[in-house]
Amino acid sequence: MRKSRWIEGLLLVGLIILGGWAYQTRQVNHSNMTITAVGSTALQPLVEAAGEDYSTQHLGTFINVQGGGSGTGLSQVQEGAVDIGNADVFAEEQNGINANRLKDHRVAVVGITPIVNRTAGVHRLTSAQLIGIFTGKVLNWSQVGGRNQKIVILNRAQGSGTRATFERYGLEGHRSLAAQEQDSSGMVRQIVATTPGAISYVGFSYVDKTVQAVSLNGVKPTNQNVTNNRWPIWSYEHMYTGQKPQPLATEFIHYIQSKKIQNTLVRRLGYISMADMKVARNGQGQIHKVVKGHE
Repeated sequence: MRKSRWIEGLLLVGLIILGGWAYQTRQVNHSNMTITAVGSTALQPLVEAAGEDYSTQHLGTFINVQGGGSGTGLSQVQEGAVDIGNADVFAEEQNGINANRLKDHRVAVVGITPIVNRTAGVHRLTSAQLIGIFTGKVLNWSQVGGRNQKIVILNRAQGSGTRATFERYGLEGHRSLAAQEQDSSGMVRQIVATTPGAISYVGFSYVDKTVQAVSLNGVKPTNQNVTNNRWPIWSYEHMYTGQKPQPLATEFIHYIQSKKIQNTLVRRLGYISMADMKVARNGQGQIHKVVKGHE
């Protein structure tokens, strides 16, 4: 009898110790819930703003957001160095990336537009003129209806999803000539705004009064024109994870994909909600209509 009570006592002590350890473990995990998202600077403002909102509503969590470009985001998430790789391109479009090892989560659409210094005197171009400028055949704004001013090209860095999208759909597959390169969309806008004759390209969300967005073939760069592909220079904003993502990463991505965020933060920051798209595009660039909310 005494022996059985002694054993019961030992078991009880063991359960108390185990319960305390489990509680401590939960406490440690809760107070150290951090994920890191790296990559596209076009997507960065949305992920930062959503991360702040999410952290406010989920005390003890922290969303660390960094830029570096789509290529950096994809390579780092593939290597397991970060939880989320933000990209403006499909993983299969990026050299050195094995798309089968990654999971694609689309959270928004971004339109991309050429921007020029406001003194260039140009508000509209044709595709042929745009290609001529970026391939070096057109050297002065006077050749395309602007001021007698030398054209200064500014590119995003190699590996930028914005650059890949602009060259594929804005320059119709032509590569831009070698020119000054910048890693950040914000820096591109600042340089174009302060450099006479400058031209570059940014996501719609970066366009402000300091630069002039350019119409193309008579079509204005608006969200409405992106939704039906009248404005063809656009891309999905992807948040890539590994095939077995950290639970917090999945929760945060679902938060951005929620109707609440899609209807408020996404639109307020100048992105296009996934629900607004009337067409879908695959990694090969093929377009088809969205039927009843399904691609």
